[in-house]
Amino acid sequence: MSDTLLFHKTYLHPTSKDWVVFVHGAGGSSSIWFKQIKAYKQHFNLLLLDLRGHGRSNNMFQDMIKNPYTFKSVTTDIVQVLNHLKIQSAHFVGISLGTIIIRNLAELAPERVKTMVLGGAVTRLNTRSQVLVTAGNMCKHFIPYMWLYKLFAYIVMPQKTQKESRLMFVNDAKKLCQNEFKRWFKLAADVNPIMKYFKEKELPIPTLYLMGGNDYMFIKPVKEMVNKHEHSYLTEFEDCGHVCNVERPDEFNHHSIEFIQRHTLAA
Repeated sequence: MSDTLLFHKTYLHPTSKDWVVFVHGAGGSSSIWFKQIKAYKQHFNLLLLDLRGHGRSNNMFQDMIKNPYTFKSVTTDIVQVLNHLKIQSAHFVGISLGTIIIRNLAELAPERVKTMVLGGAVTRLNTRSQVLVTAGNMCKHFIPYMWLYKLFAYIVMPQKTQKESRLMFVNDAKKLCQNEFKRWFKLAADVNPIMKYFKEKELPIPTLYLMGGNDYMFIKPVKEMVNKHEHSYLTEFEDCGHVCNVERPDEFNHHSIEFIQRHTLAA
């Protein structure tokens, strides 16, 4: 595999022509989707990838080490894998910050995106999270990044039921080096301007938001977005937090697969 390609793994379906691409969040890796693979591969071809600096893509892009990351550059990495595998268009499933990357991909190359399933979607940072990002930016040079990451994981996923999700993210984050963490952290500061634009400009791509009712930092702006957008739908899971694909895998799989199939038949 080329040094300039993200680490990726495919599961091929014997008859289906449809592809589903899974995009994890910052600090995670493609391992976050382990509760989805079995259900999804019965219906579709699957592509799982590790974003730059994450999982098994952590030694790549050495030539970019000094450059800051942008949502465009991180998104272009995915397009390169699609081109490499000759996948013309696909359904995209994302979690957390991965949902912004998918939405950005739909902006840059709408013909590549059939549907979007956005779990634990980040559509705006509220005041509390903006304060955290600002404080984190100020402290990131002298506080060990794992302290910051554990704090963030706890603030975003505070409930007992979210312990598994928290541990997964923290364990994956340990594999990030300090500089990598800083680059992704800086990217978080760009969330609000880019999402303000996305809120004002809807794309005609069927979009399903899957959110935990207890995902208190992010669910309110998602509800606002869905009310405003004609092609967007929301399914809310009660007593569930941010990483709903891990906390409620059966419901997540059922709703998302049904949504993709419905829009595949309609296409």
